[in-house]
Amino acid sequence: MNAVTAWVALFAAGGLEILFAVGLKSATRFDRPWVLAGTIASLLCSLSLLTFSLRHLPVGSAYAVWTGIGAVGTAIVGMVLLGESASALRLLCIGLIVMGVVGLKSLH
Repeated sequence: MNAVTAWVALFAAGGLEILFAVGLKSATRFDRPWVLAGTIASLLCSLSLLTFSLRHLPVGSAYAVWTGIGAVGTAIVGMVLLGESASALRLLCIGLIVMGVVGLKSLH
């Protein structure tokens, strides 16, 4: 495995982190076991890919990118699909998270 593969795995892990977080919202009542199972599966796959990527990436950068993708992606899904606020201040804060993640990745 090389660094490019590690970054691809990390971005995939971040995408699965979004599914996990949104799945938690959908599985809160435990009345749909398949949603809960998918949520748990996405968490396990996300953690596995994160672990895989840490073989070649610094933990601080990788963890920040993983959580950043999860936070930004989940916020966007919340706004687009769940009717959460898309205020200018919230969008600015999302932009700041993206800037931080890009900065940490570029300093790697």
